Amino acid sequence: MFEIIDLSQEIYPGMPVFPGMPEVEISVHASHEQWDGIEDSDVVSPAVNRLVMGEHTGTHVDAINHMARQYRGQSIDTMPLAMFYTEGICLDLSDKGMRELIEPADLERTLSRAALEIKPGDTVLLYTDHYRRAFGRADWYDGPGISGSAARWLGKQQIAAFGVETMAPGVRHVSNKEVHQICGELGFTHYENLINLHRLIGRGRFRFIGLPLKIRGGTGSPVRAVAVFER
Repeated sequence: MFEIIDLSQEIYPGMPVFPGMPEVEISVHASHEQWDGIEDSDVVSPAVNRLVMGEHTGTHVDAINHMARQYRGQSIDTMPLAMFYTEGICLDLSDKGMRELIEPADLERTLSRAALEIKPGDTVLLYTDHYRRAFGRADWYDGPGISGSAARWLGKQQIAAFGVETMAPGVRHVSNKEVHQICGELGFTHYENLINLHRLIGRGRFRFIGLPLKIRGGTGSPVRAVAVFER
């Protein structure tokens, strides 16, 4: 027996997207009424929807080629699936406030407090409670994030990825670009816009799954991220 916890945002028109990214548009491309030749129905029953959105919409993972120009050959379809199917842990950093940096000492402190360790190949999720505090509000864009030093510290643990609730892994206009560059340099990635991380705190290790779409040349992909606990 096992328990699956959904860590993924819903995708819908008007949802928050990172500034400058495509807005989400969803429209009916074909209805059952069209297919069946029904012309007098008051109900539109979608048979196929048309989606317009960026690769970095909602809960998603970044490809290495997103990190910097020199990694342009390392697209999402070239990355090994083992990077997206890993063991995972979740660290409680909910004491961090808006635009506050998460430093290596914070990661070490929370690891010690939870009696957890990071193993090579892990996905490390960082719970800040930013989703429940700020999603849909004006300050949603101003959450906490890791510093460049924390990104390098995580990379040195040989992780597959880390994940955050915020729209960016670092603090915008402070550490975010540096964090991306370090991920590219050290060959690991990150997930953004995760939810329900509070449900993982205090429960130890789990199976993390965040498989991307196989987009040729893709710079990232929406994922249906989940945590799986065996009972």
